[in-house]
Amino acid sequence: MNPLKVLRLPIVFLLLAAVAAASAADGTPKRLKRADSFFGIHFDFHARADDTNIGANTTPVMVEEIINLVRPDYLQVDCKGHRGFCSYPTKVGHRAPSIVGDPLRVWRDVTAKHGVGLYMHYSGVWDSKAVEEHPDWAALNADSKPNTRATSFFGPYAEKLLIPQLRELAGDYGVDGMWVDGECWASVPDYGVPALAAFRKATGITNVPRKPGEPHWHEFLQFNREMFRKYLRHYIAAVKKTNPKFQICSNWAFTDHMAEPVSAPVDFLSGDYSPQDSVNSARLSARYLARQGKPWDLMAWSFSTKPTRAQKTAVQLQREAAVVLAMGGGFQAYFTQNRDGSVRLNEMPVMAEVAKFCRARQAVCHHAQAVPQIGLLLSTTDQYRRTNGLFSRDLTRINGALHALLESQWSVEVLGEHQLAGRLRDYPLIVIPECEYLDAKFRNNLAAYVKAGGNLLLIGPSATKLFERELGGKVEGETKIVAYGRGKIACSSFSGQTYLRERPESLRRSLNDLARQLFPKPMVEVKGSNDVDVCLARNHGKLLVNLVNTAGPHKTQSIIESIPPVGPLDITLRLPRKPAAVTLEPGARPLSCDYRDGQLRLTVPKVEVHEIVAVQMK
Repeated sequence: MNPLKVLRLPIVFLLLAAVAAASAADGTPKRLKRADSFFGIHFDFHARADDTNIGANTTPVMVEEIINLVRPDYLQVDCKGHRGFCSYPTKVGHRAPSIVGDPLRVWRDVTAKHGVGLYMHYSGVWDSKAVEEHPDWAALNADSKPNTRATSFFGPYAEKLLIPQLRELAGDYGVDGMWVDGECWASVPDYGVPALAAFRKATGITNVPRKPGEPHWHEFLQFNREMFRKYLRHYIAAVKKTNPKFQICSNWAFTDHMAEPVSAPVDFLSGDYSPQDSVNSARLSARYLARQGKPWDLMAWSFSTKPTRAQKTAVQLQREAAVVLAMGGGFQAYFTQNRDGSVRLNEMPVMAEVAKFCRARQAVCHHAQAVPQIGLLLSTTDQYRRTNGLFSRDLTRINGALHALLESQWSVEVLGEHQLAGRLRDYPLIVIPECEYLDAKFRNNLAAYVKAGGNLLLIGPSATKLFERELGGKVEGETKIVAYGRGKIACSSFSGQTYLRERPESLRRSLNDLARQLFPKPMVEVKGSNDVDVCLARNHGKLLVNLVNTAGPHKTQSIIESIPPVGPLDITLRLPRKPAAVTLEPGARPLSCDYRDGQLRLTVPKVEVHEIVAVQMK
């Protein structure tokens, strides 16, 4: 395919072009804020000391070709990777040894000309060059040796390098914002003298633990977590003081990798989900991000990493996008760059196909809000008690329960305590997956929720033990349903780890049967295939039933050439009155349906990748 050939574009592209036609004060087209952006491309470089001629082939023509072919809302381009070398001629950081001209100026000039946002990929906490040059900037490990990649929150790194460099990018180059990588997930407990002194002062604990299992290990991790939050708040506030319109995201902060309330002035949330288990990774992350109260997107890797690096197909990336779009989020995909920083234009036609797919669904899906059905708890308290790192990506327990429920066609959200606060009664069923710890107030609120008519499904002996009082005593590994007040509590011996490893059908059915007993009349029921995720949402006054095809070996096969269609799917929607119109999106295709006794029944003949039943009420 000729990369210069622009694919036929849906009407939403024309609307975007009309918006872009309005000029900014400097005469360039206006660029969408990240909160309003939907589709982007991320280019990752991570400059090395041995790279040569960086920028020599970064030309206006190259950037123009990307924009003309894919029509993104924004581009994210690398400017400093984990090694700490900058791929532009910075005046304040460690520039790579061999830079030709100013490639960042090329990216900015061309994107500004076309009304496309420009964001930087920048490695934050992880800066190997900075700690090599300044060992006193590094966090100290438990053996008191400097960490070779992680900077200390108590050192001068933020003041001497991070903040000045972000100001340089915002001010001298006028870039729109920053996607700061290597942050929460690269942070480590700090045993430096200033850190330990601050810990002792804050807690009164004099004997600092050096490893898991020692007294006060949890308190030490909690202290370091708060130091990360403080660091994040500090540098964002400092940059915004001089550059208030600069938009900042810290990769994976306040997502399922750092499952807690947003406590820093980030402008948007984002993360790059697993390159190998992408569909399942996106399933969880999207369902958590959707209720965090911030604009959000998720990033797919455009290539596989095992067993070999190979570019994914358009249909494979379309499905990975569909999982995100179904929850109302934005989408981007990550492409690597050549070792001179230029882009492989032969990879862009795939992204153009993905763009066409996503844009067709933008008007229906973007910023949609899930309709509460099942709330699956991702407990901040439990997660931080169980993990031995600052921020954990081990969510096996939650993932196992999520997969089993989705593969039984339940519409599920993944929610933290703060997202459920004041909203417990919105959810007909709440699932507690193998938790060992819950805050006493939240536990009591769950009990009150059941007493008032809610339903609680407890998975595993540890979660069951937390509610022994309401269950009337110990429950020894049995499946049990107990009436409590006007609601019910059920116990299940389901194991998330077992389900993820073996996928036993009997285990999925047992969990589904319990959920059906507790919640016999969900708003939507879908029958016909277990290989379809159902996401019930509302947007622009319409009720949406998202149907995402998850068939095929996406769990085990790195490259997916084709996806077998699923269907026909029989759908039942419980509605208070007959709708005015029912269509299949995208395309506003009319659907024949039957409404009687409060139930709308219809059939979707097949789902190739992602179809949406849109219901317009009278």
